[in-house]
Amino acid sequence: MFFFLFNLALTDLGCICTTVPKAMHNSLWDNRNISYAGCAAQVFFFLFFILADYFILTIMCYDRYVSICKPLHYGTLLGSRACAHMAATAWASAFLNALLHTANTFSLPLCQGNDLGQFFCQVPQIFKLSCSNSYTRELGFLIGSVFLLFGFFVFTVFSYVQIFRAVLRIPSEQGQHKAFSTCLPHLAVVSLVISTSFFTYLKPLSVSFPSLDLSLSVLYSVIPPALNPLIYSLRSQELKDALRKKVTEQWSPEGSDCPLLTVNGFQFIS
Repeated sequence: MFFFLFNLALTDLGCICTTVPKAMHNSLWDNRNISYAGCAAQVFFFLFFILADYFILTIMCYDRYVSICKPLHYGTLLGSRACAHMAATAWASAFLNALLHTANTFSLPLCQGNDLGQFFCQVPQIFKLSCSNSYTRELGFLIGSVFLLFGFFVFTVFSYVQIFRAVLRIPSEQGQHKAFSTCLPHLAVVSLVISTSFFTYLKPLSVSFPSLDLSLSVLYSVIPPALNPLIYSLRSQELKDALRKKVTEQWSPEGSDCPLLTVNGFQFIS
């Protein structure tokens, strides 16, 4: 699990570093320009890391399925060599898909201006700048994205149905709690990634507005990678205890060294 978490952390870091630094630079220096090669590189790396994120999450779902539903076969099915092979396959598949989509996108002639209307280069926005008939390519990109998300969604749902059935057969309440605590962070991350992606790419064209498109782009490109470390780190009991202690000290008068004033029965920290 920690090996796959390491790979997931790399994809999250890659997604953030591909979009946020350039957007921050443009905001600080009031410069909204990006070179053609820089835009192509941003598209490639973002697709590469976001697709790798999907593949790694799918592998982690399989990891949870084997560990709970087939624990005696875990060492055989998910040994160190098998994990390395699956991770390498995920990264290689993401690289090839990103390269294909990037080459397909930037082979189009662009003559409808140079205003993307987003804070980073995005494939649907680039299609809008093409002066050729790009509907076939756009449809192919959309169908490919839908099939990828749908396959990811179906595999996840099927795996978690089997996982929950196995967990409910565990006789001890402590065992059920341990199994659920292992699965819930992954399920939360998967739900966040799937929901934001569906809202971004499968929303009706009639509700496409620049401000809404910009908000959805931030929602699926920045929020999930930023929240994934927090979601998984909360599985650490030490971190939860430290956070609980900090909150208690912040809001409890007994944990403060400041003098207290009593006004109409209420205590205020001065």
